[in-house]
Amino acid sequence: MLRQLRPEGLGFVETAPVRLVFAREISAPPEEVFTALAGDVPGWAEWFSAVTRARAIEDTSLGRDITLRGGIRFVEHVLVAKSPEVYAYSVASTNAPGLRALVEEWRLAPAGTGTRVQWTFAADGSAPFRMVLKAVRPGLGRAFRDAVTALDRRLAKH
Repeated sequence: MLRQLRPEGLGFVETAPVRLVFAREISAPPEEVFTALAGDVPGWAEWFSAVTRARAIEDTSLGRDITLRGGIRFVEHVLVAKSPEVYAYSVASTNAPGLRALVEEWRLAPAGTGTRVQWTFAADGSAPFRMVLKAVRPGLGRAFRDAVTALDRRLAKH
């Protein structure tokens, strides 16, 4: 069963109790990366291995319905979709235990002919949740690097 989380705006990426920030440069241009992030919601399951299902929600008050490996589900509200610079969303409801608020921000910047991709994972939750999240930071970093690398390969084929 999904439960509502505390709504947070984009400013939460700077003030959250737990902020995990990862960055990587890829060869795809920012416009293509932005389109993959914001415009091809089902495509996330093809390049982000933690995502098993992703679909856009037609209701304009929400944005995406995401299922992760292990059955964790997020219903997200898109906060910002400013091409080709930033794509950010907050989690409106989830079945993840201990989570109280979550905002994710993807910042894109030109890097030569490619893109510097920065992902900020900003969260609040119970003390045990925060401890676990900090402990899994290396794994989230690997998941990000693998996902962005897979996205870059996918975009090179198109």
